[in-house]
Amino acid sequence: MSPSTSQHPVSLVIISLNEEVNIERCIRSVPWAADVVVLDSGSQDRTVEIAKSLGARVFSEPWRGYRDQKARAAELAAHDWVLSLDADEALSPESSAEVQALFGDLNGSEASRADGFEFPRLSYHMERWIRHGGWYPDWQLRLFHRGRASWGAGHVHERVVAQNVRRLRAPILHWPFADLTEQVRTNNTYSSLGARDLFDRGRKFRLHLLVLKPLSKFVETYILKKGFLDGLPGFIISVGAAYSVFLKFAKLREIERGAESRAVSF
Repeated sequence: MSPSTSQHPVSLVIISLNEEVNIERCIRSVPWAADVVVLDSGSQDRTVEIAKSLGARVFSEPWRGYRDQKARAAELAAHDWVLSLDADEALSPESSAEVQALFGDLNGSEASRADGFEFPRLSYHMERWIRHGGWYPDWQLRLFHRGRASWGAGHVHERVVAQNVRRLRAPILHWPFADLTEQVRTNNTYSSLGARDLFDRGRKFRLHLLVLKPLSKFVETYILKKGFLDGLPGFIISVGAAYSVFLKFAKLREIERGAESRAVSF
């Protein structure tokens, strides 16, 4: 980043794999970060080239899983204050201004005692911003002091864990899927990770959960969380969420059976 835009002692950290479509938008949304770290896991497109052209320090390391990869990216940061964004995310102009104002007032202020800050996250899918069905505000703790916070949780839905957390008002913007095909692929991947998490925690497959959990997820997202207000995209998202839950419990059964077969063979 050029000196004129390196205004605050914050490291923007991003993990990437074949993100040439998104990486520039993400980096350019934080022009005031004094340091930009991109931890790449083997991109075959122009992700690394674009990131380097924008002044990022790019590292290439094997994939560890979401939580551990993001923790490693934070370790590579030059500053203790870290802003962790996914490549398909960007700060909105309003959130960028809010964070700049925050760091202009950190010394001696009440905010200086915070360990981290949560943003609401607003996602764009099927040609509209999705504001219901559990997709918004979707609070994300992405700005944190790495000495007082750390990445936690399991294989999927990783999150930063901190004690003293404040909330910001303006959103992170998110473009999670290029199309429905990518959404289906993502649901497939995340349901596998979710099934593995259940198995690791000792959860057992139960037929009634395979039947009832997807139904309850649809009711939760489409009715209770008002996904219907997002029109047809809201209905499609709720059906997709229910199917992802169905896959998670079906895959838990598959994992259990595989473990039983291996135990019998010994």
